[in-house]
Amino acid sequence: MYLIRLAKILSVLHRFGVDAMIFEVEPAGGATAFFRALLSRRGFAAPRAVRLRQALEALGPIFVKFGQVLSTRRDLLPPDIADELAKLQDSVPPCPPEQALARIEAAYGRPASEVFTEFDATPVASASVAQVHFARCGEREVAVKILRPDIRGVIAHDLSLLDGLAALLSAVWRDGRRLKPREVVAEFARHLYDELDLTREAANCSELRRNFADSELLLVPEVYWDFCTPTVMVMERMHGVPVSRKDRLIEAGVDLSALSSAGVEIFFTQVFRDGFFHADMHPGNVFVAVDAANLGKYIALDFGIVSMLTDEDKSYLAQNLLAFFQRDYKRVATTQIEAGWAPPETRVDEFASAIRTVCEPVFDRPLHEISFGRLLLQLFQTSRRFNIEIQPQLIMLQKTLLNIEGMGRDLDPDLDLWKTAKPFLERWMKEEIGWRSVVRTIRREAPFWSRALPQIPRLVHQALLREKAAKSKTPPPRGQNLVPLLLALIAALLAAILFSLRF
Repeated sequence: MYLIRLAKILSVLHRFGVDAMIFEVEPAGGATAFFRALLSRRGFAAPRAVRLRQALEALGPIFVKFGQVLSTRRDLLPPDIADELAKLQDSVPPCPPEQALARIEAAYGRPASEVFTEFDATPVASASVAQVHFARCGEREVAVKILRPDIRGVIAHDLSLLDGLAALLSAVWRDGRRLKPREVVAEFARHLYDELDLTREAANCSELRRNFADSELLLVPEVYWDFCTPTVMVMERMHGVPVSRKDRLIEAGVDLSALSSAGVEIFFTQVFRDGFFHADMHPGNVFVAVDAANLGKYIALDFGIVSMLTDEDKSYLAQNLLAFFQRDYKRVATTQIEAGWAPPETRVDEFASAIRTVCEPVFDRPLHEISFGRLLLQLFQTSRRFNIEIQPQLIMLQKTLLNIEGMGRDLDPDLDLWKTAKPFLERWMKEEIGWRSVVRTIRREAPFWSRALPQIPRLVHQALLREKAAKSKTPPPRGQNLVPLLLALIAALLAAILFSLRF
């Protein structure tokens, strides 16, 4: 099976001339130069970027999904290929109805007719990993997501082949080690395997709903846990209009300018407040409510791909973005070096000057006048010049940021992304670095300190006794035993004060 799949992939790559594109990189030796000359003799009518997109579509849904993720990595791709891969649409023919019904029966041990009051066997959406059906549970309207049969084996084979291709790129591409294509595939694989457990997706949905429980900007469906299994997920059916249907949104009275600003705020709230964000926010997964009670609120769908950031990641990102918005390019350069992304011997003044050259022209201009593709490309070229390592853990953040930028551009071309994001980041920095952050940290750590502080005098006293005993065999004076008692009383008093701060 593996060899058959490999043969098919090689055949498709050859048919679309992708094999020749692989050897268009800088030659690593005589063999590479020979294959490059041999394969480049064929003629193709379509441009290389179009041929690559067509090849991925012919290879199937896993390669399509990988192409979508890869399109956000403009550090790895020329602009024409990145732009073409962004056109990939993850639209897969659905499974036959009998397979979907069999999947439900296998999950619940009984047929769909005994689980749901009504069940529509015709799916309303079909993607590479799962498909969605509408149903009813009593009086509740629900959406039922069903994992495609035998998908795990297909993914395992394709990911193995993708990793092999990434290894080839690492070997023949001069920048392969710095840009880490195998790590990109590994990151993609991790998120893809997460999508194969629908209980994990249900948990992601529940956490995002809890984070935005009282939000005036975002609606998240409720999960019905009694009906969730690793292969079937049941959640509240949401009614809305796809965010890409501007005509219907305008007809419903939605303010597109406010909607675009709200999208930016939602993104930064997820990233910096929660450190937990929806990482697949393309237009197919985002709807807008048009009912009277929720008019203009976003509706999030499909929670298979989410991502989390550590406190260190959030602090680094906030400092960098805020420094960008304040045009403090020296601080941007210094932060990159302090984070270990740039070599320690990097000259701050040269790095700052290079960043200034790229970013200064875009400020104070509306979104429709800014080419973010060109901006990103120039930044990546700058990173190449200074040997900046691309961080794989931030791939999903980069992807989501580009999704948000694309939706904002479509809804309101005059949106000023900088002015929308800067106040949010300034507020966040004050809360995270100012005195409020100190008080919040003390309250959070107070229970631990209240347990640990009373033990410190005893531990210190024991250490002193061991040190003294090592120097002399004589026992310590009786009065010395009062020292740990007094220290313990002081520690208990400090613990009580800290505990009171918690409340």
